[in-house]
Amino acid sequence: MENTHKKFIKAAVKAALKGMDNNEGGPFGCVIVKDGKIIGTGNNKVTSTNDPTAHAEVNAIRDACKNLKTFQLTGCTIYTSCEPCPMCLGAIYWARPDKVFYGSTKADAAKIGFDDDFIYKEIALDYDKRSIPFEQCAREIALEPFKKWEGLENKTEY
Repeated sequence: MENTHKKFIKAAVKAALKGMDNNEGGPFGCVIVKDGKIIGTGNNKVTSTNDPTAHAEVNAIRDACKNLKTFQLTGCTIYTSCEPCPMCLGAIYWARPDKVFYGSTKADAAKIGFDDDFIYKEIALDYDKRSIPFEQCAREIALEPFKKWEGLENKTEY
C-alpha cells in the first residue's frame, strides 16, 4: 500500500510542477483518487486566474466533483503535495473524502514564503480584534433565506 500512496503523491507533485512550468501559480498540486484511479486533478492557479481561491486542493475537488457528478467525495482519497491551508482544509471537510495524504508540511511551505499561520491565529480572535474587522449587520434581513430553507420540502441536504 505504501507504494500506492507514493505513486499518488508523485502525481500531485507532477501537477504542481506542471502548473509551475506553465506559470499558473504556486508550487502546489493535488489529485483525488477513487477505486485506485485519479478522478480529479488540480494545481495552484491563483496568479494566472487572479483568483485567491484557486488553490490546488480546491481545483482538484471541483474537478473530481464535476467528473463524479456529485458534491461530496465519499469513498475518495485526497493526495496533496503539501499540508492544506485553512481554506483548503475547510473545502476538504465540506467535500467529505475518506482520507487525506499530504507530502510537505505547512512549516516547509512557510520556509518558502507561504505561511498560513496568521490565518489560524486570526480565526481564534474575537471579530473586532482581527486584522480585517468583522461586524454583524442586518441579521433580521439576512435570516430570510434561512427561514425559506427551513420550509423547503424538496431541498437537497448536505
